[in-house]
Amino acid sequence: MSIRWSMALVALALLFASHYNLHNHPIVRDALAQPTRLFKPAVQVQQTETQQPLQSSAQRAPFTRHIAAVGDLHGDLGNARKVLQFAGVVDELGNWSGNADFFVQTGDIIDRGDDTIKLFAWMEKLRVQAAAVGGVVLSHLGNHEVMNAIGDWRYVYPSELATFGSVAARQKMLSTGRIGRAWAQNYTCTSRLPLHPHLGAPNTPFPPENHPVHFQRDDDIDAHDFSRFYDESEPLSHSAISFVHGGLSPTYGNLSPFPTKINALSSSLLAKLQNRVQPPPHPPNSYPGLPHGTTREETELYDSNGPFWYRGWATDTEDKVCADVEKVLAETGTRRMVMGHTPDFDGIVSRCGGKIIIIDTGISHAYGGVLSALSIHYTFTPVEGTEDRWIEREVVSTLYADRQEIIVDAAREVTGSFRFQE
Repeated sequence: MSIRWSMALVALALLFASHYNLHNHPIVRDALAQPTRLFKPAVQVQQTETQQPLQSSAQRAPFTRHIAAVGDLHGDLGNARKVLQFAGVVDELGNWSGNADFFVQTGDIIDRGDDTIKLFAWMEKLRVQAAAVGGVVLSHLGNHEVMNAIGDWRYVYPSELATFGSVAARQKMLSTGRIGRAWAQNYTCTSRLPLHPHLGAPNTPFPPENHPVHFQRDDDIDAHDFSRFYDESEPLSHSAISFVHGGLSPTYGNLSPFPTKINALSSSLLAKLQNRVQPPPHPPNSYPGLPHGTTREETELYDSNGPFWYRGWATDTEDKVCADVEKVLAETGTRRMVMGHTPDFDGIVSRCGGKIIIIDTGISHAYGGVLSALSIHYTFTPVEGTEDRWIEREVVSTLYADRQEIIVDAAREVTGSFRFQE
């Protein structure tokens, strides 16, 4: 009997049995036990060698990445939720929406408001929700997080302290408790976020650890040559964005490898602060200072030229910052820098054609600034009829409750074979 006829008879038997409720009849049970043998004809498979294409059809499909970033929140959960909702990061219930691939917060969640506990709990909730659907939340320590870890509580409101219950309870929460553990595990000083997965996962070191320039670069290679070398050898080498709270100073000595070096120093300093006996907070007590055993590099990390406090990108002249930024972009393997810390209450500040973007707009009611977010849409689209040509486009927009403004819309053609998995 042919397989086609066997399948037809089985289907007819099932229909008949269903109609007359004969599923438990012995003959029907025997028939239902047989189909697995009837559906497996012998098949001969011939092994042949085929030439694999350089990139699969899936890899030739357009690639997109959407990033949303928000600056200082300073203890204001209500305004934070408003911002993340109109930025498309969360829905009306405050849950991860899935509309962004990455959400970046640049630090200073703490101080100047009462919602410290709620805000940090919400960030961890969003982190878990995002990860469950392939999204990522990137969180950064601001100078105010480090101040509180030191015991510098000058901007802690009595009403915020009351939400912890006591000074001792707040100290414990920020050191070994829930918030302190989140800082240690999930918060960095700075990030390098690739726009394309060919460059690896977020915070993949630059220069690449296996690249000869990683070991050979010295002061004889200027920023222009360093950038040009990478552009010639890897067309997407600088298709990434750095995020930090204060700023990456052009004279800061520990940029490279980026962001590995800075984040290692930040982790070690935070651990020393959290693991020491917690000093009485200032005020009313004297300023505790950095802990015993703090290294010179850790001290430099926290000084005015370090990434927690630096304000030069906001305060220096346009000529100076536009000259200085090229060196930092070259050394960090990025095309633009995003930071908070220095507020402009009227809106997000873009300098040097979007190479410097400052996103602190005083979101908290403590400042009364405009509510804002930054949106970055990246697309990588194949050129029709080609195998290795692509159009790379990046659109950077500022988002406000009632409008949005494009500050960068840049496109270029690149040629090459690229990885589409991190």
